[in-house]
Amino acid sequence: MSNAAKHIAIITCCSDDWGGSEELWAKSVPLLLQQGYQVTVYKKEFNCAHPPVAELLNKGIHLVSFKPRTPGVVKKFINKIRGYFVRNPNPINYNNEHVEALGGLLQKNKPDLVLINQAINFDGMGYAYQCLMLGIRYAMISHKAVDFFWPYHTERPYMIEAWKKAIACFFVSAHNQRITEEQFGLRLAHASLIWNPVKFNRNIIPFPEANAIYKFACIGRFFVLDKGQDILIKILSQEPWRSRPVEVTFIGGGPDEAALKDLAQLLDVKNINFLNYQSDVAALWETHHALVLPSRSEGMPLVTIEAMAIGRPVIVTTAGGHPEIIRHGINGYIGGATEKDFASTMEDAWNNRSHWDRIGKQAHDFITQHIPQNPETLFSNAVSKLIQ
Repeated sequence: MSNAAKHIAIITCCSDDWGGSEELWAKSVPLLLQQGYQVTVYKKEFNCAHPPVAELLNKGIHLVSFKPRTPGVVKKFINKIRGYFVRNPNPINYNNEHVEALGGLLQKNKPDLVLINQAINFDGMGYAYQCLMLGIRYAMISHKAVDFFWPYHTERPYMIEAWKKAIACFFVSAHNQRITEEQFGLRLAHASLIWNPVKFNRNIIPFPEANAIYKFACIGRFFVLDKGQDILIKILSQEPWRSRPVEVTFIGGGPDEAALKDLAQLLDVKNINFLNYQSDVAALWETHHALVLPSRSEGMPLVTIEAMAIGRPVIVTTAGGHPEIIRHGINGYIGGATEKDFASTMEDAWNNRSHWDRIGKQAHDFITQHIPQNPETLFSNAVSKLIQ
């Protein structure tokens, strides 16, 4: 059978219009199309006006929102699933209208392989179990795992079954794989690590002079449960940081933007500003000296790798895969995700600021030596082997 006759379906679980978890499949799809595969990407709702989504549409990539718009197909699928569970009781809840709508589409189109792109390590397990029930081969991709966020106990049985029956499980960090195995009490022998693509060339951007102010960039979604910007604001509200010649630019968007601004106003933090997502991140780094990322949970943050790639020191927490790429005082600074621990990490970095240019160059060297130049090519080749 030729590649052209084989159909790959990608289900993306990202709840935002776009996020770091979208980059790998988005870069890989054109390569899979070049290899002759048919590819359909499913999401609860695509915002077709969002620039990266519009770019995919302009390339002719088939994007399908699966909010239920075809009651007949959904009803037929529900009846089939109900019949299955009469014979095979299981705690999974199939009353979710999105799960049911997607199930109808998968049953109708019958792809040869489904890639389930999870923003966290179990937000797509319902889709995986659905593929299992329909006899469709599937592989899992997980972009984050959180130590303190575990699957609900009644859902673990079907999730465990879905993990075991996946033909492959991809993780963006060893941390994410370990946390997943511990949460589900199993070893995933069919697991492997993948990297996300870096958005721009890995050329060092000259280190800006620090004439009067040192400028930090804090890049990420305004969602404190994950990104921990509140930790940083509280540190900046205290001495000695309140009196230091520093300025922090918070760059992103998200549900906690108003809360973070209110916190900054309450604590009278003056040396910060907020920007929406920037399309030209390279231009941002022409004026900023370091990345500061007080995350509580992560996968393998693209913003960290990108800052290192262009020669900037990074000040980050031990969340996610950071300990796998950061050596404290050598190619960056790393510490715990609490106010006390991260303040200590920032203090170490500040006291060593005369060496930031060298630290940034060593960070760049690490990325060029350890991170693949084209992770999307490696991933698309891995997917092609799975489907063959």
